[in-house]
Amino acid sequence: MSIEIRDAALEARIQKQLRATSSGSVEEVLLHLLDTQEEQDRWLLENHEAVNAKIRRGIDQLNRREGIPEDQLDAHVAKLKNQT
Repeated sequence: MSIEIRDAALEARIQKQLRATSSGSVEEVLLHLLDTQEEQDRWLLENHEAVNAKIRRGIDQLNRREGIPEDQLDAHVAKLKNQT
């Protein structure tokens, strides 16, 4: 199989991945990206119920006006990041 990349921006992204991953070829980059995507898809499939439950819980909290006001959101996220 031969693949022709006509989009310069896409080619630049692939070249950037090539350098970032120290891959030996574009084929290795594509294999890595496919492996990563398949792993993510598998995780989402295995965890979709838990993810949907968390989304529903968040929507319910927003509907009860338990959300974080927008002007406090950045500080809240920074606080959460510092806890880990």
